[in-house]
Amino acid sequence: MKNNKRVRVLTQKLGKLLIYFILVCISFVFLKPIFGIISKTFMSPADVIDPAVEWLPKTFSFNNLKVAAGVLKLGKTLTNSIWFSGLMAICQTVVSALTGYALSRFKFKFKNFWFMMILLAFIIPLPVLMVPRLMMFVSIQEAIGFTLIGTPIPQVAMAVLGQGVYSTVLILIFSNFFNMIPKVLDEAAMIDGAGPAQVFYHVVVRMSLSTILVVFLFSFVWNWNETYVTGTLLRNTIELLPAKLSLFNSEFDSAVSSQGSAFKLNEAYKMAATFISIAPLLLLYGFVQKQFIQGIENTGITGE
Repeated sequence: MKNNKRVRVLTQKLGKLLIYFILVCISFVFLKPIFGIISKTFMSPADVIDPAVEWLPKTFSFNNLKVAAGVLKLGKTLTNSIWFSGLMAICQTVVSALTGYALSRFKFKFKNFWFMMILLAFIIPLPVLMVPRLMMFVSIQEAIGFTLIGTPIPQVAMAVLGQGVYSTVLILIFSNFFNMIPKVLDEAAMIDGAGPAQVFYHVVVRMSLSTILVVFLFSFVWNWNETYVTGTLLRNTIELLPAKLSLFNSEFDSAVSSQGSAFKLNEAYKMAATFISIAPLLLLYGFVQKQFIQGIENTGITGE
């Protein structure tokens, strides 16, 4: 009996060690590029070309961040990116919640058909959908005589109509979570005289605050990193941080061409610019990580 117990304990410990080993390996794959970006961000030009320097720079330099921030026009592009991504995220969160609630609670004609259309919009490659969307907005623009292309209006309209960045995923998150909320709560509220809108706000929304936060963060990050749709519809009328990062090489040459050889483009400047572009997202997650993790956990534990 004692031998069997020792074997079980040893097996459990080996199992935990194996799990930890796998988690460490997976974490290393994701974290190594981030550590590389941070390391090169603070390297001096001499450290960049020194083969002996790999992770820790011999001389820490903040000049890379200063130069990269100037090239990216950080004050302007950061402000634009925050309000633009925030606006898209708010629109997507509200519409996804309403759509998920409708799919979860109501029965209507062609419900399965519309559900398949939502999935199809996610499955079809984005460039295939972008061409007819662009043609549609151009036609509307010509018909009403009001400029749409080059403004946030097309993307706001797409977000409101459930065609924003990965809106299908957000709708499915809400729909699946709402399915786990007991319908007897809806019935109890209706007995007290509440209508569908009141049930949605007072019952469903108040039980889904953590899920709403998760969806908002997903939408904010996806819209922050989206450059294809934004570049096609918004063009360059509003300077955004990720779009500026994609043009960093050419922007660097034009911004520091008059500074001489002291400002030659190297890997440290590029990594500093990349670090600046992801730093707001890291800070955002740092402030709401507890609520974010709770939201993901709560998605699977609510039920009747």
